[in-house]
Amino acid sequence: MTAGLNTRFESDDASPGFMLWRVTNRWQAVMRRTLAPFGLTHVQFVLLAALTWRADPGGTTQVDLAHTVRTDPMMVSQVLRALEAKGLVERRVDPADARARRVLATAAGVDKARTANAAVEAADEEFFGARSAAPMSLLEHLSDLDR
Repeated sequence: MTAGLNTRFESDDASPGFMLWRVTNRWQAVMRRTLAPFGLTHVQFVLLAALTWRADPGGTTQVDLAHTVRTDPMMVSQVLRALEAKGLVERRVDPADARARRVLATAAGVDKARTANAAVEAADEEFFGARSAAPMSLLEHLSDLDR
């Protein structure tokens, strides 16, 4: 058996990818705690916030929404069904394409997005803080956030 990993990094703290993984997991834990009182998962919040931000009275297609938030369209469809069941979004047939769905936040969804967003922004400020504006390398920022 060989000892250690064949890597160019001296330690796990020197790998930007591994540091990003660690910081992402810490931040996602903060988001789970922040969004729990609102009955939302992080991905539900992101989709609802994106719809609310756009505020398009005709809605947006699920595919466009997936592109906006840079995630898988099939996952977006599943999450939107859960949000629809909660009364937070409406999914309508797209008049231009019967196979497509247009999605928009309901009034309850907009209210939920707005109140949850205030909590998310406060949590982000606490997590990232003023130190994120300091001139440092990516690895230094990640190391700082990992503490």
